[in-house]
Amino acid sequence: MSDPVKCRLKRGGFAMSMLLALTACGSSPPVQLYQLRADPPAGSVTAPGVKAGERWALATVQLPDYLDRDALVIPSGRAGLQALQGHRWAEPLRDAVPRLLLADLARLRGTEQVWRAPAPPGVTVDRQLRIELRQFEAAGEQAPRQVVLSARWVLVDPAGRLAARVGETRLAVDTADASPDALAAAHRLALWQLAQAIDSWAGQAR
Repeated sequence: MSDPVKCRLKRGGFAMSMLLALTACGSSPPVQLYQLRADPPAGSVTAPGVKAGERWALATVQLPDYLDRDALVIPSGRAGLQALQGHRWAEPLRDAVPRLLLADLARLRGTEQVWRAPAPPGVTVDRQLRIELRQFEAAGEQAPRQVVLSARWVLVDPAGRLAARVGETRLAVDTADASPDALAAAHRLALWQLAQAIDSWAGQAR
């Protein structure tokens, strides 16, 4: 076989390989993105909250390292987690969770009562709020599932005059059905309920 013929065959084989690779990529299932909505779940807000009293600055919100991923995850076996292929968060939870908790607390307590630390010039805060999420995940291998949220928080006096106050809660929110969309919605409702729990605790602890 002559060299020109061999060359054409090689070029033809390379072109076929590239075509197969592109076809394989094109046949991959589309990725569905899920967002934790800015507004609390419909029907869960009765009236805007405007409360006088302590002014807070949200300092930190810590999440477990296993939540630092794009995919939605569900339990698998006795101790495993399974990523739902093709179903991802549109925004990293490490960014979405603090932003939404800040907005929810401001909605409950009043927009002038809750700020992100450091507070802007001219704003004096009475307490810094630090939140630690210890668990924030789907529970149960059978669908529909629950989203379980376990959190601990502390209110600290920046001036050091008042003792720190510590609270904690554990919440379980049922999913509406077996879909990933319902799972994402239950995550959002759990965050809203956490903000409600912190606000209610603060009122009782005065």
